[in-house]
Amino acid sequence: MNWGKVFYMFFTLMSLTTSAAFLYESSIVALFIAGSVNMVSTILKIGVRNLLSAELLAGSLVADLHLIPAFFALQFYANESLATGLVIGAVVANCYTIFVSMIESAKEKVDF
Repeated sequence: MNWGKVFYMFFTLMSLTTSAAFLYESSIVALFIAGSVNMVSTILKIGVRNLLSAELLAGSLVADLHLIPAFFALQFYANESLATGLVIGAVVANCYTIFVSMIESAKEKVDF
């Protein structure tokens, strides 16, 4: 088992689920956790040298650039509808990243 890939996929899925958790419970703490986990996921993707690594990093950066302004919109302007809209964009970007990760996993050569 490739533990590096396990941690990589763990944080990718965590970034999706924590963003979705904010949509259920719209609190600043949930949004901070979602942004933090997504930043860790982005940092893990920086060193990846796979077939679709540029697409994976781009999707994660898009999610970051939705979650950071969402945090500021909720914390400093108390604009919950704007924050929710931005988090929905982050969820879409994270779904794209999961989809690309599944394609990349399917294309990898399996050595037995």
